[in-house]
Amino acid sequence: MDYSVWQSLPEMLFERAAVDPSAPVLWAKRDGTWQALTWKDLTRRVRNLAKALIARGIAPGERVLLVSENRPEWAIGHFAIMAAGAITVPAYTTNTQRDHAHLLSDSGAAAALLSSEALAGAFLPAAAEAPDCRFVLALERSGGRLREDQLLLDWQAEEEAGSGADADLDARLAALQAGAACIFIYTSGTGGTPKGVMLSHKNILANCASAYELLRSFGLEQSPQIFLSFLPLSHSYEHAAGLCFPLSIRAEIRYAPSLERLAADMAEVRPTLMTAVPRLYESMRQRILSGLKRQPKLRQALFRRTLSLGCKRLAGEDLSLLERVEDAALERLVRDKVRARFGGRLSTFISGGAALNPEVGDFFRALGLTLLQGYGQTEAAPVVSCNPPSRVKMASVGPPLAGVEVKIAEDGEILVRGDNVMLGYWNAPEETARAIRDGWLHTGDVGRLDEDGYIYITDRKKDILVVSGGDNVSPARLEGLLTLEAEIEQACVFGDRKAYLVALVVPDAAAMQSWGQAAGKPADLAALAEDPDFRKEIAAAVERVNSQLSVVERIRRFALAPEAFTVENGMMTPTMKIRRHRILAAYGARLDALYGSETGG
Repeated sequence: MDYSVWQSLPEMLFERAAVDPSAPVLWAKRDGTWQALTWKDLTRRVRNLAKALIARGIAPGERVLLVSENRPEWAIGHFAIMAAGAITVPAYTTNTQRDHAHLLSDSGAAAALLSSEALAGAFLPAAAEAPDCRFVLALERSGGRLREDQLLLDWQAEEEAGSGADADLDARLAALQAGAACIFIYTSGTGGTPKGVMLSHKNILANCASAYELLRSFGLEQSPQIFLSFLPLSHSYEHAAGLCFPLSIRAEIRYAPSLERLAADMAEVRPTLMTAVPRLYESMRQRILSGLKRQPKLRQALFRRTLSLGCKRLAGEDLSLLERVEDAALERLVRDKVRARFGGRLSTFISGGAALNPEVGDFFRALGLTLLQGYGQTEAAPVVSCNPPSRVKMASVGPPLAGVEVKIAEDGEILVRGDNVMLGYWNAPEETARAIRDGWLHTGDVGRLDEDGYIYITDRKKDILVVSGGDNVSPARLEGLLTLEAEIEQACVFGDRKAYLVALVVPDAAAMQSWGQAAGKPADLAALAEDPDFRKEIAAAVERVNSQLSVVERIRRFALAPEAFTVENGMMTPTMKIRRHRILAAYGARLDALYGSETGG
């Protein structure tokens, strides 16, 4: 497929729709039933909404905020904004009023699209204070109010009015340039105030083209592809990999109603391709292992043998004749059942957004699932590299995608060049100049290249801990090892400019419940945090990790967090990466106390 023939994402959408307008493309669950939007429905609604925006005075280059859950209207709104020549500014559904106010103010958004009443409470007060915001189109009416000089309009009514509007939409579409900005994606802010990353049509299309080359061996156009979308579309990863790329290959997209029902949705939808973040794979692995403990002894033994033989094959070791026979039998007895839990026709899982522990990746691969780890960031639209299906090195994030160049700077920083590199940061020329030098994007990530050009990430440049002895330590690596322990759900490691490392630990919920039942005590984190016997369980898990580490990397002391790190309490980003600075701000005193304590934990 030649992605270079398209100048813009709307052009791509309309051309792909023309192949078979009656085919279903976007699915959402309403009243417990999956309902489809056809390509014809999608493009009709995009054109009508674009004409409505033009009729309301939206000019080329103006910014329009998109506040929506994952649903068909997200795609309709985004493509309508772009078709009108404007720029989409997506907002996370978890945004507070203050977050929305920052996006509105920083982007200078002229208007906004609001999908539901549930999101209105945090958004409308911020919109009422935004001097540049002239109107809001709301899909559901709410009790919120705007200023007298602002309009709160009915999204559906505006769409219907757009069908008869005399707006010159075709002229706007023809004027779209590949190098023009089409979306400002605000970084989720793991370390500070979010910045608007300006991405062009060319940036996104180049990333889609690279993804196609990576996955074409799966016969992307020979059979219908089904994507199950559940990561926030406001994040660059899902925007490119879960919306634009699937549309470019005429795949069907189904929007998962909730993360809690994801396992059931996978079995029902039976997706062929899925993208997810490491946190999800870690949780699924823990859930599988916890469920295994409740199975009969024979099933447990078969599962463990399947893992053992699978890992042996992955390590490149030869299986004996008897082992090959065993492995073939276990393919039917165990691996087919595991694949069925994920729908039974999944070609591959792709992991991105953060570092995946190789042990987690090999766990799924040994069970017969293809899992490819990739790497990227919003500033690269977003994917930089990924393991190819033909040769996976799970400890790496694969070689650069087609059309992407990577080199390692003298200080170890990963530099990226290609058509996927952002235009820059909105209204931040100095920060843009620091990020892009001589055409190379300075990622802020540290890594190395092996002899085959595969990239190995060691850490974020700014997250590396330098202990008082001068040694550099990667906290992400240690956190990954800690969360592999069955007793530990989450961990955050600290120790910059300190004599040793400490950790804040969130115990695993299933482990707490199991221990509480055995000990006859309530499985309550606050209560167990003060229980010396339970703390010994966590201490034992930490020591098992320490036994694998060098002296300087070992966790000398730990504290138990009084609650889990979540998006809701601000300690994780919407894509489930920990916000180290927020955790430090909340628990700094507790962590400082570990350095004054002579008795760990």
